[in-house]
Amino acid sequence: MNPTHAYQVEQTLPHFDQDSITADVCVVGGGMAGLFAAVSAARLGASVVLIHDRPVLGGNASSEIRMHICGAHGRNNKETGLIEEVQLENAFRNPTLNYSIWDSILYGKAAFTPGVKLLLNTTCTGGTMDGPRLDTITAWGMTTQIQHTIRATLFIDCSGDSVLAPLSKAKVRIGREAREEFNEDIQPESADDRTMGNSLLVQLRESDSPQTFNPPKWAYKFLNPTDLPNRSVGQRGDNFWWLELGGLNNTLRDADVIRDELMKVGYGVIDYIKNHHPQKDQHANWGVEWIGSLPGKRENRRYVGDHVLTQNDVRDGGQFKDIVAYGGWSMDDHHPAGLLYPGRPTIFHKAPSPYGIPFRAMYSVNVPNLLCAGRNISATHAAMSSTRVMGTTSLMGQAVGTAAALCVKHACEPRDIYERHLDELQQTLMEHDQWLPGLSRTINALTRDAKLVATGNPETLRDGQDRPVGDVAYGWVGAPGETIQIELAQDTFVGGVRLVLDSNLNDHKRMPSTIPLKGNHARMPEKMLRNFRVEVRQADDTWRVVHREVDNHQRLVRVPVSARTSAVRLVLESTWGTAPATIFSLDLLESVPNRYAPTDGARWADVVAKVPAKDLAAPESLAEESSGRTRGGA
Repeated sequence: MNPTHAYQVEQTLPHFDQDSITADVCVVGGGMAGLFAAVSAARLGASVVLIHDRPVLGGNASSEIRMHICGAHGRNNKETGLIEEVQLENAFRNPTLNYSIWDSILYGKAAFTPGVKLLLNTTCTGGTMDGPRLDTITAWGMTTQIQHTIRATLFIDCSGDSVLAPLSKAKVRIGREAREEFNEDIQPESADDRTMGNSLLVQLRESDSPQTFNPPKWAYKFLNPTDLPNRSVGQRGDNFWWLELGGLNNTLRDADVIRDELMKVGYGVIDYIKNHHPQKDQHANWGVEWIGSLPGKRENRRYVGDHVLTQNDVRDGGQFKDIVAYGGWSMDDHHPAGLLYPGRPTIFHKAPSPYGIPFRAMYSVNVPNLLCAGRNISATHAAMSSTRVMGTTSLMGQAVGTAAALCVKHACEPRDIYERHLDELQQTLMEHDQWLPGLSRTINALTRDAKLVATGNPETLRDGQDRPVGDVAYGWVGAPGETIQIELAQDTFVGGVRLVLDSNLNDHKRMPSTIPLKGNHARMPEKMLRNFRVEVRQADDTWRVVHREVDNHQRLVRVPVSARTSAVRLVLESTWGTAPATIFSLDLLESVPNRYAPTDGARWADVVAKVPAKDLAAPESLAEESSGRTRGGA
């Protein structure tokens, strides 16, 4: 070894690299709930660390599991807020509904939101308490081999499995409650540790020619219809959600055993469809596009909060004063035995849509700085069978992220938000386009005191209803070329304009389960305003354009104005279809809004230019270059 060189190649490593991170909020779990918890908290000014133990975000909705996002049933009941924001971005950027691009949209939402530090491939391994409060957690970076210590004022558990519960001694519920505990008639007579199982999903692709399938020897053998009773064995529109096992086990502790069994089942069922099904000729041109290796979970540990949501709460419509989210999926209670059970794989117990979900079910009853969102909120097994779907959990994530930011703002605990700042929480959620059934958004004085000039009834633009409700069509309709003018009593500083547009809440905007020969295609909502401009009136009564929006693809739009003026005018230019535009709300904002858009990526030449010249020097020793054809890299 040459002593003149300072760097020593041969080393002894004393320990793994370690780092310490301090943040206002730490979110554990990057499924849809965790992603939106992190983004909503950061957008409201909190510093956030989001840790996730997988390489992609989205949890069950990611390319690793590929469950489409379900939510509230019924006309115009689709979830909005951040979930609609990412799904509209997906429709715009990913019109053929490719899962890799979907992953990139979820990644970008976290990685490029200011205030969010994203740690992928990072799993929580321990924690410390400060009295009753969770003080720090430790996390292991599986790709970086860094041991992280994260100290936060508030923790949000969106892991689904309530991973912070054993670290904090937070109270949890596991399994099915006895029928008499909460007077729930769909529960068993005696409590037990049974849960719904895990599923390994499959995607098939249709081709223009026959596709063969040769199963592995270890796959289970399904030879006739009696092996798969009451299962919708086919390919059209089915993601094979019924390939389910594990409810008789522990879906957390036994996850690997369950996965191994599901692998045998999944390959065996495809073998049956292709080679043994009585109508196998109908499936001849369908082949395997993708078979999952990571099962999606439905149920494990549930936190205990100040309120435990029950079957009866759901059936009564969730009439809570502290509503911060809503559900509307049936109480979809899968049999614990899953595919082993010969009867119907699930029972869809009726639930109203929508029904309210209270904030008190989203923080721990005994760990004061711990919130939760997702399938692990404070609910009975029966209620959770409805609240667990990702459209609903997305709303919960935005709710707790918003609440956490308000906790930081007011230097208080989540329970204090319920007791002293509930209206602020609800109004903030509605301001960010999260519908809370039964409540109305408060209109600010700048908008309320102005005069609206437009065709039809422009007063619907400031009635506090930002969407159609059932069959009641709120909103103003105008054709391209029309204007909405907002007259002010005197010259006033206007920071911006807030618009809520028609994104077609009867289009669920889901990722596909199968890939037919014609492909899958997303479409932008035809009544959504695509191009428009905002103008302000000047002292000489002429109009000046302060903002022009091109290819808008969002429902909630905030545009900057930043001018003193006596009037603001919205000029409609075009929609995404041929129909007139529907606008649900138009508000003037007192301050300049944050657009929440990432900055443009740099030119690669500029990136290279920042690298020191010595690091781009040619190698000091060049091996003889090969001649002949170019070889592929490795």
